[in-house]
Amino acid sequence: MYAQFYAASKEARVSKFIRTFHRWTSIAFTLVVAAIFVVLALGQQPARWIYYLPLLPLFFLMLTGLYLFALPYFSKRETG
Repeated sequence: MYAQFYAASKEARVSKFIRTFHRWTSIAFTLVVAAIFVVLALGQQPARWIYYLPLLPLFFLMLTGLYLFALPYFSKRETG
């Protein structure tokens, strides 16, 4: 009885963590891209490696987004 409750609460905690991580990663990605555009608008040319900065958050967004997309399809359905 308690094992089922513990497993469900553990899945909920993992899902909540991934949703929060996805949200904050999207904010970081947006800020990095906006900062690059601001620097370009000021007429300065940033170093070439600056253009690669959004790729790391974008990679994590892809992974967590795919998880969140597939979550409803693979979740256990309650029969009642």
